[in-house]
Amino acid sequence: MDLNYIMGYINPLILGICLLVGYVLKTAFRRFPNRYIPLAALTLGTGISIIMNYPNAISAESILGGMISGLASTGFYEMLRNFLHKECKKNSEGES
Repeated sequence: MDLNYIMGYINPLILGICLLVGYVLKTAFRRFPNRYIPLAALTLGTGISIIMNYPNAISAESILGGMISGLASTGFYEMLRNFLHKECKKNSEGES
C-alpha cells in the first residue's frame, strides 16, 4: 500500500508546532501521561489548521491536513529519538 499521497497533506509549520508542544508536554509535565500526547497533537494540529484557514476557506481537506500533521509530529519525534539514541550508543561504543 502506497501512502505517499498523505505527504501532500503535511504542513511543516503545524508539524513543527505540534512537535515542540508534544516535547514540552513530555518533559515539563511529568504527570501528563504519554498516551495522551498523540491526542493533544491531533487536537492542536486541527485547531491550528482551522485558525490558519479561518478567513478564507475551512474545508475537510484543511482539517485533515492539520490532523495528519499533528499525528505526524509524534511519529517524527519517535524517529528523531531513536536516531539520536542510536548515534549516542554508537559514539559510546567507539570510545571504549
